[in-house]
Amino acid sequence: MRVPVAPEAAAALSDGVLFLVATPIGNLEDITLRSLSVLREADLIACEDTRHTRKLLSRYDIHVPTTSYHAHNLRVKGEYIRSLLTAGKRIAVVSDAGQPGVSDPGAELVVTALAGGFRVVALPGPSAALTALAVSGLPTERFVFEGFLPASGRARKERIAAVAREERTVILYEAPHRLLRTLADLVRVMPDRRMAAARELTKQFEEVVRGSLNEVLDHFTVKAPRGEFTLVLGGRQPAAAPAGPADIPAVFTRLVAEGMDRKSAVKETAALLGLPKREVYAAVARDGNIQHQDD
Repeated sequence: MRVPVAPEAAAALSDGVLFLVATPIGNLEDITLRSLSVLREADLIACEDTRHTRKLLSRYDIHVPTTSYHAHNLRVKGEYIRSLLTAGKRIAVVSDAGQPGVSDPGAELVVTALAGGFRVVALPGPSAALTALAVSGLPTERFVFEGFLPASGRARKERIAAVAREERTVILYEAPHRLLRTLADLVRVMPDRRMAAARELTKQFEEVVRGSLNEVLDHFTVKAPRGEFTLVLGGRQPAAAPAGPADIPAVFTRLVAEGMDRKSAVKETAALLGLPKREVYAAVARDGNIQHQDD
């Protein structure tokens, strides 16, 4: 059965337009009717892995040419797709799962299309981040999406320190072969933080493990991680309003323990307590935590 294209989509199909089509994160029945319409009417479907996308297209009897568009061919394929848009073609972009443009190369293609003056239309649909957040049992009123952490080095340490300081719920993505390392790195700075680790969402073996970071690490140390993971971390509880100079050592020590470097911790302590930085420097120097330095 051919599903009619929605009016707003039909208008866009008259000229070159880039459609961002959200695809199922597991269960193929999660595709929307509008997404199926646009995929059927597209001149070309750009996807991360053509073999993966063909499974979806075959399931719904869609016979449209596909082309790979991923991190290793961004420039060449980006120019090719732009030339098709210039020719008035209708290009649908999909990721392997979820919303294209979020933690995948689709974001660069959006910039290219907009720079060329082409219309970009996003079709909403499945999202691993929001699905995991909804079932996490953690606060949903305010949250931040961090995607994948840097692989190593200073950038990774700084990002983890920033996550530890975040008071909003934090959503991360992680691959199964890196999960234990990431959980161990997070445990070092916030072992008792509440979290939920969701894997295989909407699939047959969907699992959501809830508890402290320590408890979740223990779980997957015993049970080998499988499938792609979405990690949802509770935010840091804001500290009670500090009383004054007597709280300098405690506030400074907490900030350093959470991953902040000492110079930044002095500045943050001064801001939290409403005190001059020199007074904080002097207090922590007397306490033996840091040598006095001018700034």
